Amino acid sequence: MSSLVSYEPYVDECTDLFSQRLQEVASAGAYADMGHWLQCYAFDVIGLITYSKRLGFLDRGEDIRGVIAALEDHLWYATFTGIFSWLHKYLFPIRNWLAGPTGTGRAYVMKFTQERIAEHEKEETKAIPVDGMEEGKTSMDFLSKFFKKNADDPKAFTMYHLSMGCVSNMVAGSDTTAISLSAILYYLLKFPQTFETLRQEIDERQREGKIGHYITFKESQEMPYLQAVMKEALRMHPATGLPLERVVPAGGASICDQFFPEGTIVGINSWVAHRNTSVFGPDADVFRPERWLSSDKEKLSLMDRNWMPVSRSTQMSPCSASADRCVVVSTNITPLVHHCLFRHLSQPHQILHLFSLTMDSG
Repeated sequence: MSSLVSYEPYVDECTDLFSQRLQEVASAGAYADMGHWLQCYAFDVIGLITYSKRLGFLDRGEDIRGVIAALEDHLWYATFTGIFSWLHKYLFPIRNWLAGPTGTGRAYVMKFTQERIAEHEKEETKAIPVDGMEEGKTSMDFLSKFFKKNADDPKAFTMYHLSMGCVSNMVAGSDTTAISLSAILYYLLKFPQTFETLRQEIDERQREGKIGHYITFKESQEMPYLQAVMKEALRMHPATGLPLERVVPAGGASICDQFFPEGTIVGINSWVAHRNTSVFGPDADVFRPERWLSSDKEKLSLMDRNWMPVSRSTQMSPCSASADRCVVVSTNITPLVHHCLFRHLSQPHQILHLFSLTMDSG
């Protein structure tokens, strides 16, 4: 996590531009599709972290070269062929042949990524200074680190690994970041009292001088209500919609009094697990951040062990399942809550789509 915190200046650059775009929308009296804008923001942040170069989504709020559409297409395809995997070897080449030379879905994203890698090789390696680190110390983008790893041991870390690392950032990093931000904002707007309570926590921290213009990941970790809101929103709307699979180890395993032989693929859907009333209480279907502020350490430990919005590791914080996503989410939600006034203009199930915005000058 400590190495990813060094990417905060990349996030801050995109947050400034994101705020500027929202300011322009508010000044024009136009409506804002926050779901779309948050995805544009996520893509540009991932672009900066991966290539030291924004992809340009925030410049005009448009889907650059259809990458968002291609990603949506890939996720739709992966949802079904991930279940009926035997179809993949037949459908994948047919779909890409029909799409033409650019391909479709993941193939399109891979081609787009290869072009970014080629651009990166032509340019001087970029890095930016990191506050609080040794003088002259910089944060190197993922691609530069991947190239270094490849140069150090090209057999262990091939160009294929380099390319797939960048594709993973593009596909997994941008989408989970965008949906996590959207889910948190959705529930904050659906429950105005929660929004106001979080704003009060932010205001109090600012008055005490504990946070500045940019909130750091470390500072966000010291804001209990912010953490509770994030965890509760991602419990209600985890970024993954399919089971998180694991392979049963040698010797097999007994799970819920059922024996599974070694090699069996098992998994649980986090959408189901997160509504377990024996873990999260009888109101598990209700958005209530205060459940994470309980003084019952045993209850909190049980909920933490069963909270898996993206993945599951031995120790979890609101974003340790996807650390880059955590830095982005933690540092973006605070300025949105602090500086934006939203007026909902659509139906409840479309709560992120149509908003009029007012930006304060604070």
